[in-house]
Formats: sequence, structure tokens, C-alpha cells
Amino acid sequence: MLSLVHGGNARAGVFEDVVLETGHDLEEWSLAWGTPPPRPLDDYDALLVFGGSMHADQDDRHPWLREETMFLQRVLDLHQPVLGVCLGAQLLARAAHAAVVACREPEIGWYDVELTPEGRDDPVLGRLPERFTAFQWHYYTYKTPAGAVELARSETCSQAFRLGEAAWGVQFHPEVTADQIASWLADVEDPPPDGHSIGPETERRIAEWNDLGRMLCSAFVDAAAGVPASS
Repeated sequence: MLSLVHGGNARAGVFEDVVLETGHDLEEWSLAWGTPPPRPLDDYDALLVFGGSMHADQDDRHPWLREETMFLQRVLDLHQPVLGVCLGAQLLARAAHAAVVACREPEIGWYDVELTPEGRDDPVLGRLPERFTAFQWHYYTYKTPAGAVELARSETCSQAFRLGEAAWGVQFHPEVTADQIASWLADVEDPPPDGHSIGPETERRIAEWNDLGRMLCSAFVDAAAGVPASS
């Protein structure tokens, strides 16, 4: 499995544990490195695309974002199983020709999320409770791509979608660990608006949240195994 990352503190988190426990390898790569992936794209059974401090429309500051969008277009064309998280979900939506726009207000911290009826029946999101409190850290959101199914929402924006039978995107952060959140809170270049309240709430919620994150990743691994290999 290939892990697409966009920074040293926005990586696979608890997802890595699940992938390894299910007998898969997880190889890490970033288009920002300017190097080819460890192996040809066709060699990977599935891909995970994680978050980052940049926004999906900042091609002028991060030219590799345009290359990653084209890379993900190929992933979608090949119908390879892929799960995008936060920026990863936005880039998947962009690769599917949907708009990525600024939220009417950022979601940074813990926010309530509710599955749609389609989400409750989804093989991946359907493993989660109908309502749950999710960790978020984003200023942008996506428009649900044409032909996609919205799987979850918060009061502010869409929180998950499925495109076809092999591509999922989630706006929240199911992979995040307590150490990752602590590093984000300590980042002076991207300070949260209310970091003092996020820390204590994270201490109360992170164990249960990590259990849900492992559950979501395990569901994706199971679903990916059922997707026919691309020809």
C-alpha cells in the first residue's frame, strides 16, 4: 500500500498500525520530494492520501500540487482503491473536477459529524457510529464530485464521500494520534484559534477516537481487497 504524505507531522498515524497488522506493507512517498514513487503505481493494491498544512489551491506556492492532482486522476481512472484524508480528500475531489473552496468558517478541534443515509450503508463509513465527534483541522472544503455519494456532514460542510466503488474521501482526521495533535498545536506558523481548549478535550477523547480511526482504516482495507484489480 502507498502512503502519500505532505509533511513530516501529517503522516499515517494509527492507520499504519492497521495496515501492518493486516499483513500489508506501507510505503511512504510525497510528490514534493521530486522523486518517483518507490514502485510503479500499478504495483500498489491501494493508496492512502493524508493531510498537510497547505491548501489544495496553492499551486503557486506548491507547484507539485498540480502534479499530485494529475497523479490522483490516474488513480481514479485505474479504479485503484484510495482513501483521502482532509487535504487528501480535497485533492481527490479536485482530481474528479470538483471545486475546492474556503469553508464559511474553519473547523479546528472536535466537531460533531453525522452519517448520511448513504453513509450508514457504506462499506467503509458504515462501520462508524451514526453520530460521532471527530477531530478536524481544515480551512477549506470540497464540493462533492459529480457522480459521488455524500457519506457524512457536519454543521459546516461535507465530511465524507465515495466516488465509484473504490475511492473515499473524509474531511476529518481519523488517523491522527495524540502526538500529532500536540505537534500541530505547537506549530507557531499555523497556530489554532483556541489551542488551549483543544489539548484538554483531546486528552478526554483521543483513545476512543483512535479506536474509531482503526475501525475506519480496517474497513477500507477490507473494501479495497474486494475491488477487482484494474486491467
